Amino acid sequence: MNIQWFPGHMTKALRMMEENLRLVDALIYVIDSRAVFSCNNPLFDKLVEGKRVLYVFNKCDLVKSSDLDAWCKRFDEEDKRYVRAVGTSGDCSAIVAGLKKVASDKLEHYLAKGARVSLRAMVVGVPNSGKSTLINSMCKRAKAVTGDRPGVTKGKQWLSIDGVDFLDTPGTLWGKFDNDEVAHHLAYIGSIRDEVLDTTELAFDFLKEIAPAFGEALKERYSLDEVPDDTLALFEKIAASRGFRVKGGEPDYERTAKSVLDDFRKGRLGKIMLEMPQKHGLVLKNKG
Repeated sequence: MNIQWFPGHMTKALRMMEENLRLVDALIYVIDSRAVFSCNNPLFDKLVEGKRVLYVFNKCDLVKSSDLDAWCKRFDEEDKRYVRAVGTSGDCSAIVAGLKKVASDKLEHYLAKGARVSLRAMVVGVPNSGKSTLINSMCKRAKAVTGDRPGVTKGKQWLSIDGVDFLDTPGTLWGKFDNDEVAHHLAYIGSIRDEVLDTTELAFDFLKEIAPAFGEALKERYSLDEVPDDTLALFEKIAASRGFRVKGGEPDYERTAKSVLDDFRKGRLGKIMLEMPQKHGLVLKNKG
């Protein structure tokens, strides 16, 4: 399945980000820990170049700590500043602290001048990476619009938290997917609207990709006696275990697909990282 999706509001969002760069002291780059490479959007290269950047491994509770350690090591080698976060936990104080470390020179500059000025940070990331949820957690109250689908944050929003002014921005995708795996991984984590996809084919591709490494997780979640090598057979076994049938007793492929994707996105299949640094040679543009 060829996936391409870049709605017009994302072009406007990029323009808005570029126009507001001069207003901020640093960037907070939110990454879904399950797809670190795919969340590294080439369209953000211009934004981060020469800027103070704090990378946030969000949704880190959905992957194994040891797997994320491998990415942290890669970021250490690149001299990138990062923190781990669970946006839904309600405690993201590490982000504020990490940002103040990243921009310590700016803070010292303000103090030397006797100025009491808040740091300003722009929050960027692909859709559904959890940007607005993170900000809400830092606020400890819902000040930014959030949702469980991409494209909820349409315009810019400034929020003040503990001496830092955050500019929330709309999630923005790659302009064009030359890498089919990247497109699929972003679709799996919900960065691309399901409405523009064939979710049955997407779920089929998802099962084909993860079954070899996460067969036990599939067996446990769907009460399977085995995980067939044939993906269609696996798909139909899951449909049967869930009782998803259409009239005539045939498997309900659409309902099964939605269930499988939802189970992954909400962590019901266990801790699954889609991308490891050994395979994906991420080289980050900004040198901190």
